[in-house]
Amino acid sequence: MSDKTKNFRRRTIGNHVLKPETQMMGYGFDPSLSEGSLKPPVFLTSTFVFESAEHGRDFFDVVSGRREARPDEVSGLIYSRFNNPDMEVLEDRLSLWEDAEMAIVYSSGMAAIYSAIMAHLQPGEVLIYSQPIYGGTETLLLNLLPKWGIKTVGFIANDSHKAVDDAFAKAQKLGPIGMVLAETPANPTNGLVDIHYLAEKVKDARNTAGERPPLALDNTFLGPVWQKPLLHGADIVLYSMTKYIGGHSDLVAGAAMGSSRWLKPMKALRGAIGNQIDPHTCWMVLRSLETLKIRMEKATENARIVAEYLDGHEKVEKVHYLGFLKPGSPAHAVYEKQCLAPGSTFAFDVKGGEAEAFRFLNALTVLKLAVSLGGTETLISHPASTTHSGVPKDLRDLAGISGALCRVSVGIEDADDLIADLKQALEKI
Repeated sequence: MSDKTKNFRRRTIGNHVLKPETQMMGYGFDPSLSEGSLKPPVFLTSTFVFESAEHGRDFFDVVSGRREARPDEVSGLIYSRFNNPDMEVLEDRLSLWEDAEMAIVYSSGMAAIYSAIMAHLQPGEVLIYSQPIYGGTETLLLNLLPKWGIKTVGFIANDSHKAVDDAFAKAQKLGPIGMVLAETPANPTNGLVDIHYLAEKVKDARNTAGERPPLALDNTFLGPVWQKPLLHGADIVLYSMTKYIGGHSDLVAGAAMGSSRWLKPMKALRGAIGNQIDPHTCWMVLRSLETLKIRMEKATENARIVAEYLDGHEKVEKVHYLGFLKPGSPAHAVYEKQCLAPGSTFAFDVKGGEAEAFRFLNALTVLKLAVSLGGTETLISHPASTTHSGVPKDLRDLAGISGALCRVSVGIEDADDLIADLKQALEKI
């Protein structure tokens, strides 16, 4: 092997910093360790052979947290619940998108959210969270956390700092604040939360140990291309990699990114309970990372065309698209500060209610009637009766998730074909 194969962790050429989309083609993988293979093999093994008993002892001391790895020490492979070559390459590459100190991958986005909560919250503490939020997350917060003695306080994701202030004031009366969790843009309404303002509020909060709690951000809607929460003060960035990162609607996975301070407890928990990704899924995500930016760019351009069409249609009441935020408004100011593009997932209200929405949805032929988002194909769903059906109706009403609301995740098809399908379906209302 030539010396070029040894540059698998190079991030610069001279003074030139390599972009993440370039690094996705080889970063973190040494071909010389795998017979010169251009792509990482799928390591279908449960366990790994130690070079010696001493190596086995040292590897376990590090992975168990009994001691830190020495600067010149490479963490060894032990067992695929703890680490695996495919998983390590994937985590290395993911961290580049947000310039994070480390990344952890999980078996699903909900596994990542659950792990963040379990690693950092204690019984008696309070979790503050934004609403609306993904329905699975809301169900977890409202139905499971009370059983563990953890209270929750929600606030509506909008451009008002008052809602955040009120939530913190209410939470402080209930107990120590153990975590702040926000999803921005909000699912499905695209309501925005000012990440920087939340980060400032968290600085004055204290958990049971008297320490500052973490700010966790679900960045699934825009990240990791169109929003970088770590740059705006977030501590933990969470993803459903099933969505844009995986991008082909053919896998389920999740991730967390951030500093070792916040992610090490999460990684230890993952090793204990085993909610990591299998090697084959890791390999599939590695494949997807190579086209992540161009997929998101194409989908974002298509979404702009589709949103403009819907915005001018007589049978559409309102389009909740970030590109339509009014310049000079508080929401637009937040968008300009923390978002790089409006993305390709948004919601819109048809005129009428659930009956009209269902007639429209049932008439579609090109757009696929399915939950999830971020795939190559355009997906459309009815949040009130599907993803957010487990959320109490009063909370849905407060967040604007009505029977007339449809959520669309625009894919990479021809935009004119999508509009033709929307046109004929809207005529059925």
